[in-house]
Amino acid sequence: MPKLSKRFKKATEGLDSLKSYELPEAVKLLKERASTKFDETVDVAMNLGVDPKQSDQMVRGVVAMPKGTGKTARVAVFARDKKAEEAKAAGADIVGADDLAETVQKGEINFDRIIATPDMMAIVGKLGKVLGPRGLMPNPKLGSVTMDVGPAVKAIKSGQVEFKVEKAGIIHAGIGKASFKESDLVENLSKFIDSVKKAKPSGAKGQFIKKVHISSTMGPSIEIDLNSLSL
Repeated sequence: MPKLSKRFKKATEGLDSLKSYELPEAVKLLKERASTKFDETVDVAMNLGVDPKQSDQMVRGVVAMPKGTGKTARVAVFARDKKAEEAKAAGADIVGADDLAETVQKGEINFDRIIATPDMMAIVGKLGKVLGPRGLMPNPKLGSVTMDVGPAVKAIKSGQVEFKVEKAGIIHAGIGKASFKESDLVENLSKFIDSVKKAKPSGAKGQFIKKVHISSTMGPSIEIDLNSLSL
């Protein structure tokens, strides 16, 4: 077994790995244990009762964090003319069409999210092999293929989080920073969990949300008591 660092040992002191904690207490414990010099990201991991290989059990969506995420996402927009100008005015980091496609094709991906106007999808579609594995393909259901590029850019910049279930039936997302107030983290977490709950697919049978854990970048994982989540 790898040797645990002194810092991690200290972070796990008083934590019962077999116990689940009510949401506010879990957040309090997490904040007390985020002791690095940088502002750690707070992550949530949700185990769901789905098989993502089945098309009627895919879980994905977007949610606006009420208190932001503490991180400003870099946004690329595929658009031309007036829509390109609208995207720039809204704060998009990169805006382009064929030129942006060439940059992406080279593997130069200096952004976290993509928005595209519908007429650009013929260009963006050819980038599927590059963007698909990175989870960056824009999707009309998630509001990232739209003519309303300005509002879409602003929504992402203000703390919108995208989620998608992974092969093992788990959803991961960053929902804030360890420096956030406890009440703000609780509010963000509650909103995120509620959004995942609402995204329950038609093919999901039995218990949908099986486990929820939170952790900071360098801290231990803390299980949340599902009874405290109003599920």
